[in-house]
Amino acid sequence: VLNAGQALATNSAGAFDMTAGAATQLWRRARRLKRMPPEYVIENARKASGYRAFKLDGDAKTAELTKPGVRLDLGGIAKGYALDESLKVLHKHGLRQALVSAGGDIAAGDAPPGKPGWKIALLGLKENAAAEFIWVSNGAVATSGDLFQVLELDGKRHSHIVDPRTARAITEQRLVHVLAPTAMQADSLATAISVLGHKDGMWLVSGGKKLGARVAYCDALGQVKEVSNPTFHAWPRAAMNGSR
Repeated sequence: VLNAGQALATNSAGAFDMTAGAATQLWRRARRLKRMPPEYVIENARKASGYRAFKLDGDAKTAELTKPGVRLDLGGIAKGYALDESLKVLHKHGLRQALVSAGGDIAAGDAPPGKPGWKIALLGLKENAAAEFIWVSNGAVATSGDLFQVLELDGKRHSHIVDPRTARAITEQRLVHVLAPTAMQADSLATAISVLGHKDGMWLVSGGKKLGARVAYCDALGQVKEVSNPTFHAWPRAAMNGSR
């Protein structure tokens, strides 16, 4: 998990960062108190992070934080790993036709009998819009966005998703879906793309034919826009009712 997280931190230039625990804790408290954190506190949280201050030694099997005050937060990757491991346990006991879910992330095994896959609903940003359904088997889906966890002050939205590079909450409303071979991949990529947005984040899934992503966001006029890569666009869809 730590190696995968550090690799994505490097590839995303810090948009994904497991050392941003001080910032995520800060904004969690802000949502609870419904109050903006002071600027100096945000700056202190920014200084108390940075993936380059997290050193892994594969030979010695050690992890070291080289900067004082740094806190780890594996919330953007560990949940996906837990789903992958849960699915492995089920497979080990002969349950290959299985699906496990945790808070917006799903890992799927073999398809149910007579079905092309597990029917998964994807929500959108548009108010009252019907869910879209896709088929998934032997793969994973992760959703990242601020549909429910948000701080609104003076007409401005502050997401629960924090940009580790600035220690500030994302203010553009976004909803990201990622399809990947493993839940750990899907979970971490969805987090990174949520931080980077559609313009800078989609390249993270451009190198793999098995990686699909869609970003829905609200533009300056409040209109919902969507951007997806070819893999996501071509993914098998399911009808709202029935299996076809």
